[in-house]
Amino acid sequence: MKPILVAVSSHATAVQDPVETYLAELSRALLGPRRRKADLMAEARDSLVDATEAFEAEGLSQREAAERAVADFGDLAEVVPGYRSELGIAQGRRTALLLFLVMIAQPIVWLENTWSWTQHPDSESGIVPIMNQLVQAIGTLAMVGSVLVLIATGLGLRYPPVRERATRLSAQFALSCCVLVGCVGLTLATVSTIAEGSGAEEMLVVSGFLLLPLSLVSRSAHRCLQLA
Repeated sequence: MKPILVAVSSHATAVQDPVETYLAELSRALLGPRRRKADLMAEARDSLVDATEAFEAEGLSQREAAERAVADFGDLAEVVPGYRSELGIAQGRRTALLLFLVMIAQPIVWLENTWSWTQHPDSESGIVPIMNQLVQAIGTLAMVGSVLVLIATGLGLRYPPVRERATRLSAQFALSCCVLVGCVGLTLATVSTIAEGSGAEEMLVVSGFLLLPLSLVSRSAHRCLQLA
């Protein structure tokens, strides 16, 4: 779309295009996955440009046509919630995928007899083997749950009740998994390290392969809640 020009003191001065102004305000109001946001903004631009050209064909000036197109597109207060919902669903899908990837890597971290916290003590009543089984169980549930969330934010969007709740439920599930897995994993590593009298390198492994990835999942989940 060409810039709208008016003559002021014999000089051509560009007047802000209503369509560009609207798109800029819409972009500032939206947060979320960049690729999905870019797709939505491209769709909005195409729609506004097509509407402007249609109104121009009816005899309106370029500026009048642009203003009419913006007015028909809708007030930002009405349009933004729908776009945020779309971005929230995309963020929920990303969160579920991140959670799945983090959880599927945990069997390596907790592989039996690889690290001090995965080496079972001689006593069957020790707390380490119990907690090791607990973290594995929670991790398995988290992986299964993350797959279900991926399905809900994909095929599940065909059903209005799922679509309306997908973003918030994705975030809540991911945050719950992060807290449970993080707390149990950290406690298990701490207890095992003390029991075995090992150094701090094991705690670094837990931090790098468990706590740091879970913090990234938590951050993504918080973004979901912002968009829900």
